Amino acid sequence: MLDERYLLLHERFGGGTELGIPIEVTLDELADALYCTSRNAKLILRKLESEHLIEWLPGLGRGNRSRIVFKADKEAYLIEYSQHLVENGDYKRAFDLIGEFGNGTYAKPKFLEWLDNHFGYKKGEEGGPDDTLIFPVLKSPHTLDPADLLYAFDSHLIRQIFDRLLRFDEQTGTIAPMIAHTWSSNDSATEWTFYLRKGVRFHNGQELTSRDVQFTLERLKDGTANGWLMRGVERVETIGPRVLRVKLNRPNWMFDRFMCSAAASILPFGFAGMEEDSYWSHPLGTGPFRLVTWTSGRIEMAAFDAYFQGRPYLDGVDIVIMPEECSTEMDGIAKVHHSLDTMRMDRSTPEDTWQEIEKLCQGCTLLTWNVSREGVQQSEAFRRAVRMILHPGDMVAELGGERALPAFGFRPDASRSHAVEPTRPDRVRRALEESGYNGEVLRFACHQKYGEDGMWVVNRLAAWGIQIETLDYDQWPESDFVISGLVFPEDEVCEIEAYEHRDCVMQAYFDRERKEWITGRIDAAVAAESTDQRRMFLKEIEEHLRDEATVIFLHHRRLSTFLHPSVRGVSLNPLGWIDFKDVWLEQA
Repeated sequence: MLDERYLLLHERFGGGTELGIPIEVTLDELADALYCTSRNAKLILRKLESEHLIEWLPGLGRGNRSRIVFKADKEAYLIEYSQHLVENGDYKRAFDLIGEFGNGTYAKPKFLEWLDNHFGYKKGEEGGPDDTLIFPVLKSPHTLDPADLLYAFDSHLIRQIFDRLLRFDEQTGTIAPMIAHTWSSNDSATEWTFYLRKGVRFHNGQELTSRDVQFTLERLKDGTANGWLMRGVERVETIGPRVLRVKLNRPNWMFDRFMCSAAASILPFGFAGMEEDSYWSHPLGTGPFRLVTWTSGRIEMAAFDAYFQGRPYLDGVDIVIMPEECSTEMDGIAKVHHSLDTMRMDRSTPEDTWQEIEKLCQGCTLLTWNVSREGVQQSEAFRRAVRMILHPGDMVAELGGERALPAFGFRPDASRSHAVEPTRPDRVRRALEESGYNGEVLRFACHQKYGEDGMWVVNRLAAWGIQIETLDYDQWPESDFVISGLVFPEDEVCEIEAYEHRDCVMQAYFDRERKEWITGRIDAAVAAESTDQRRMFLKEIEEHLRDEATVIFLHHRRLSTFLHPSVRGVSLNPLGWIDFKDVWLEQA
C-alpha cells in the first residue's frame, strides 16, 4: 500500500514538476488525498521518507507553507511496482494501477512490452522454479460447470480439470476409453453399460466410483443447458462401485459419443461435500490439472501428480485475464490460443526457427436469421438475396487473415468441393423485388471477435440499399440476425449441440415448427445404427437450412500458432488450443 500511496500523491501534487523540486502543499491537503486523518498522514509521510521516496519539509511558523519533494520518477516507479505485482501473481492490481496512474506517460506500452517477455513457457532450472506456461486471454471463462458449457475456451479449461467416461479420437475417428475402460450396449441401443477403471482419483484424493457418474448424469438430465445429451434417458443405475447402466426409452446409437462430450465431464458425488456455490468457485475433478486460483484476473492450475493417464510434463499453467482495453496491444503480445496468435519466448531467436502449427477449424463462421421475430427476414426471397450479396469468396479474398476458405456448410471438407460462383446482380435484384423489401432497418448483433466480418457485412448490404442498425452483442436475442462461430471438436455431437443446446443461437432464433422438424431429424439420426445413415439425416438438416438461407455460411478459420523450438509435444486440439498435458520443454 505504501507504493500506491506514493503514486497517489505524485499523481495529485507532482504533475509537471521536475524531481527534487519542493512543492508547496498543506498537511490537510495530503490527508484529503490519502483519505485519512492529519495524524495518519504524518505517519505515512514518515514511512515514505524512510524509503527515500520523498522529503517532507514542514512549514514552521505563521505563513510558512509545508513542502514535499518527490524523489522517484512516477513512470519508472509505476512500471517497477506493477512488475513486482505481476511477479507475485497479482495481475489485476497491476493493470488497475497502470490504468489509474499511467495517463500522460509511456508506462502502459513499456509495461506491456515487459509483459510480452514475461509470458511464455518458463523452463525451471534445477532447484529453481517449476516448468510453467503463462499466457494471456481477454475474456474470463463464462463457466467451469460442464452442464452449462457452450464456449470453446470454457470447454478447453474443463477438459484440463475434468475427465469424461470416454473420449473421441480425432485422428482415428473412433471412441477411446477414458474413465470407463470398456462399455457395451444391448441390441437395440436402449441400454448402455460402462465399466469404470480402478484408481481414478479426484483432486482431493477421493477415488471415483459409479456413484459419482450417476450423480453427474442425473444432474445433467435435470433441466441443464446441456440436458440434450440425456435425451431419452429413463434411469441411471449403479451396479456395484465400478459398473454403471443407463436405460433409455428409445434407441440412441450415439450415446457413447455423447459421453465423450466435455459437457458430460464427471463431478464428485454431492460436490465432494461442499455447498454447490462454494464448489464452483473452486471445482475439483479428475483431470490432468487441478485448479489452484480462479479470480477475475487470473486462473492458475497445477499438475495433478496422481492423474490416472500419467502426470503432465508441465508443472503449472498460469492464465492471465487481460483488461479488454488492452485488446489492441494484445496483437503484439505472446499468446497460445488459436487464430494467428503467436507465442514468443526469446526475441533473439530467428523466426525461421520457430515451429508453426496450423490447421483448419472444424466448424465455421456463419450468419443466422432470427425467424422467430416478425420482419422482412421471414421472406425466403430476401434471405436468398442477402446470401448472394454476402458472397463468401469475396469475404475471404477481401478480408484475408485467418479466413482460410469460403464456407458452404459446417465443415471445411464439404466446402472445398463446392464450386464458387460469382455474384449475379440481376438475380439479387429479382430476389429483392420478390421479397418486397422497402427499406426496413434490420437489427444486427455481432461480437467484437467478428467485428471485421460484421463491418464487411454492413457495408456490403448498404451498397444494395439494405439498412442495418448495429447493436451491442448482449442484445443478440432481440436482433434480426447475428454472426457467430461454431466449432465441432466432437463432430456429430457438436453438430447436434448447435441445434439443441438451450442457450445456442439456433434454439433462440428458430420458430417452433423448424425446431420440431429438426428434433425429428435428430431423433432419426441417433436411432440410425450406421454412421452413413446418421450423416444422411444430419446432412438433411444442414442442406435444408442452407437452401432456405435461414443460415448463411461465411468462412472457415485457420487456427495457427508459432512456438519456440524448445517446446515439444505440441498440437492444436479440435478446439484450436494447445493441449497442456503433453507439452514439455527441451533443456537448452
